[in-house]
Amino acid sequence: METQVETRLGGSLPVPCVQELAKESLITVPPRYICADQEPLHAANTTLLPQIPIIDMRRLLSGEAMDFELDKLHYACKEWGFFQVINHEVSTSLIEKVKHEIQEFFKLPMEEKQEYWQQPGDLEGFGQAFVVSDEQKLDWGDLC
Repeated sequence: METQVETRLGGSLPVPCVQELAKESLITVPPRYICADQEPLHAANTTLLPQIPIIDMRRLLSGEAMDFELDKLHYACKEWGFFQVINHEVSTSLIEKVKHEIQEFFKLPMEEKQEYWQQPGDLEGFGQAFVVSDEQKLDWGDLC
Protein backbone atom coordinates (compact mmCIF):
# COMPACT_ATOMS: atom_id res chain seq x y z
CA MET A 1 0.00 0.00 0.00
CA GLU A 2 1.35 3.39 -1.00
CA THR A 3 1.92 6.05 1.65
CA GLN A 4 1.41 9.68 0.77
CA VAL A 5 2.22 12.81 2.72
CA GLU A 6 -0.11 15.73 3.21
CA THR A 7 2.00 18.60 2.00
CA ARG A 8 2.09 22.21 2.89
CA LEU A 9 4.20 23.90 0.26
CA GLY A 10 5.78 20.74 -1.16
CA GLY A 11 6.55 18.88 2.07
CA SER A 12 8.43 15.62 1.82
CA LEU A 13 8.45 12.03 3.13
CA PRO A 14 11.71 10.93 4.77
CA VAL A 15 13.91 8.70 2.61
CA PRO A 16 17.28 7.00 3.18
CA CYS A 17 20.48 9.01 2.84
CA VAL A 18 22.03 8.30 -0.57
CA GLN A 19 25.55 8.77 0.81
CA GLU A 20 24.91 5.99 3.30
CA LEU A 21 23.41 3.73 0.62
CA ALA A 22 26.48 4.32 -1.54
CA LYS A 23 28.76 3.17 1.32
CA GLU A 24 27.03 -0.21 1.36
CA SER A 25 28.34 -2.95 -0.91
CA LEU A 26 25.47 -2.68 -3.36
CA ILE A 27 25.53 -5.03 -6.32
CA THR A 28 22.76 -3.11 -8.09
CA VAL A 29 21.19 0.30 -7.72
CA PRO A 30 17.95 0.05 -5.70
CA PRO A 31 14.92 0.04 -8.07
CA ARG A 32 13.53 3.22 -6.56
CA TYR A 33 16.46 5.11 -8.10
CA ILE A 34 16.09 3.70 -11.63
CA CYS A 35 13.88 5.54 -14.12
CA ALA A 36 13.22 2.88 -16.74
CA ASP A 37 11.26 5.20 -19.02
CA GLN A 38 14.24 7.51 -19.64
CA GLU A 39 16.91 7.12 -22.28
CA PRO A 40 20.42 7.11 -20.82
CA LEU A 41 22.52 10.18 -21.60
CA HIS A 42 25.67 9.48 -23.56
CA ALA A 43 28.61 11.83 -23.13
CA ALA A 44 29.58 11.44 -26.79
CA ASN A 45 26.36 13.14 -27.92
CA THR A 46 26.51 16.25 -25.72
CA THR A 47 25.68 18.52 -28.68
CA LEU A 48 22.30 16.77 -28.96
CA LEU A 49 21.43 17.21 -25.28
CA PRO A 50 19.00 19.98 -24.34
CA GLN A 51 20.63 23.06 -22.83
CA ILE A 52 19.89 24.07 -19.25
CA PRO A 53 17.82 27.26 -19.28
CA ILE A 54 19.84 30.40 -18.53
CA ILE A 55 18.15 33.34 -16.81
CA ASP A 56 19.85 36.73 -17.09
CA MET A 57 19.11 38.80 -13.97
CA ARG A 58 19.99 42.07 -15.73
CA ARG A 59 17.42 41.35 -18.42
CA LEU A 60 14.91 40.16 -15.83
CA LEU A 61 15.17 43.52 -14.07
CA SER A 62 15.26 45.68 -17.20
CA GLY A 63 12.19 47.28 -18.72
CA GLU A 64 12.82 46.22 -22.34
CA ALA A 65 13.65 42.55 -21.98
CA MET A 66 11.79 41.78 -18.76
CA ASP A 67 8.75 40.09 -20.36
CA PHE A 68 10.92 37.81 -22.52
CA GLU A 69 13.10 36.86 -19.54
CA LEU A 70 10.03 36.27 -17.36
CA ASP A 71 8.70 33.89 -20.03
CA LYS A 72 12.05 32.05 -20.00
CA LEU A 73 11.95 31.86 -16.19
CA HIS A 74 8.38 30.53 -16.24
CA TYR A 75 9.32 27.88 -18.81
CA ALA A 76 12.45 26.88 -16.87
CA CYS A 77 10.48 26.45 -13.64
CA LYS A 78 7.59 24.61 -15.28
CA GLU A 79 9.51 22.32 -17.65
CA TRP A 80 12.92 21.89 -16.02
CA GLY A 81 12.52 22.66 -12.32
CA PHE A 82 15.85 24.51 -12.26
CA PHE A 83 17.94 26.97 -14.25
CA GLN A 84 21.30 28.75 -14.34
CA VAL A 85 21.38 32.41 -13.31
CA ILE A 86 23.86 34.83 -14.89
CA ASN A 87 24.56 38.51 -14.22
CA HIS A 88 23.41 38.08 -10.61
CA GLU A 89 26.24 40.18 -9.16
CA VAL A 90 26.99 37.64 -6.39
CA SER A 91 30.74 37.70 -5.88
CA THR A 92 32.83 34.74 -6.99
CA SER A 93 34.40 34.58 -3.52
CA LEU A 94 30.98 34.19 -1.87
CA ILE A 95 29.99 31.46 -4.34
CA GLU A 96 33.26 29.62 -3.66
CA LYS A 97 32.79 29.96 0.11
CA VAL A 98 29.26 28.51 -0.08
CA LYS A 99 30.49 25.68 -2.32
CA HIS A 100 33.27 24.89 0.17
CA GLU A 101 30.86 24.92 3.14
CA ILE A 102 28.47 22.55 1.34
CA GLN A 103 31.33 20.17 0.56
CA GLU A 104 32.41 20.27 4.21
CA PHE A 105 28.84 19.55 5.34
CA PHE A 106 28.65 16.43 3.17
CA LYS A 107 31.96 15.22 4.66
CA LEU A 108 30.49 15.25 8.19
CA PRO A 109 29.66 11.93 9.86
CA MET A 110 26.04 10.87 9.40
CA GLU A 111 25.32 11.40 13.10
CA GLU A 112 26.11 15.11 12.74
CA LYS A 113 24.18 15.51 9.46
CA GLN A 114 21.11 13.89 11.05
CA GLU A 115 20.78 16.97 13.26
CA TYR A 116 19.76 18.79 10.07
CA TRP A 117 17.57 16.03 8.61
CA GLN A 118 14.31 17.11 6.97
CA GLN A 119 11.25 16.76 9.13
CA PRO A 120 8.21 15.00 7.58
CA GLY A 121 6.04 17.51 5.75
CA ASP A 122 8.83 20.10 5.53
CA LEU A 123 11.25 21.17 2.78
CA GLU A 124 14.05 22.56 4.89
CA GLY A 125 16.97 20.40 5.92
CA PHE A 126 19.20 17.61 4.70
CA GLY A 127 17.69 14.85 2.53
CA GLN A 128 15.50 14.84 -0.57
CA ALA A 129 12.73 17.32 -1.23
CA PHE A 130 9.34 16.76 -2.84
CA VAL A 131 9.06 13.06 -1.98
CA VAL A 132 5.30 12.60 -1.75
CA SER A 133 4.89 8.83 -2.21
CA ASP A 134 6.61 5.58 -1.19
CA GLU A 135 6.47 4.55 -4.86
CA GLN A 136 8.06 7.73 -6.23
CA LYS A 137 11.38 7.48 -8.11
CA LEU A 138 14.20 9.22 -6.26
CA ASP A 139 17.31 11.15 -7.27
CA TRP A 140 20.66 9.51 -6.55
CA GLY A 141 21.80 12.43 -4.43
CA ASP A 142 21.13 14.19 -1.15
CA LEU A 143 20.35 17.88 -0.78
CA CYS A 144 21.04 20.37 1.97
